[in-house]
Amino acid sequence: MDRAPPPKAIAALLAAIDRIERVVVLVAFALLAGAVFADVLLRELTGVGIAPARELAVFAMVAVALLGMDLATRDGLHLRPRFADGWLPGTWQPWLGRVSDLVAAAILGTLAAFAAIVVAETFALDERSPVLRVPIAPIQLLLPLAFGLMALRHLLGAIWPAVAPASGGER
Repeated sequence: MDRAPPPKAIAALLAAIDRIERVVVLVAFALLAGAVFADVLLRELTGVGIAPARELAVFAMVAVALLGMDLATRDGLHLRPRFADGWLPGTWQPWLGRVSDLVAAAILGTLAAFAAIVVAETFALDERSPVLRVPIAPIQLLLPLAFGLMALRHLLGAIWPAVAPASGGER
C-alpha cells in the first residue's frame, strides 16, 4: 500500500483548518460562558437577566458543537462502533481504513449538501431568531461547513493515510 506522505500544501491546509477551528471554538465557548455568567449574575443581583443572553449562548453552543465535531473526528474522539473490529484479518486494516474514510466522506458530503439546501431555504425565507431578530442562516452555515470539513478530512485521509482522522487506535 502506498504510504507516500501528503503534499506539503495538503498538510498545511489541514493545519490551518485546525488552527482556525480551535480559535473559533475557543472564542465561541468564551462567548457562551460569558453570556451565561453575565445573565445569571445580573439575575441574582438585580432579579432581571439579560434578555438576549440565552439566545446568544445557544448560537455560541451551536458553533462549539459543530466545529468541535470536526476536531473530535480529527483526534479520534468521535463515537465509532468497535464491535466488528476483529472480524477481518489485521492485514486488511490499511485498506479498510481507506474504505471507511471514503464511506465516511460520502456520508458527510451528503449531509453537507442537504444542510446547504436547508440553509439556502432559511436564507430565502429570511428566517430570524425570535429574540435577537438577526437572520439565522449565517449560524446555520456552520452545518454544511462542519460536515464539509469532516468530509474533506476523510477524503484526504483516504488518499493520504498519514493525514487521516484518528480511528481511536491503529492506522
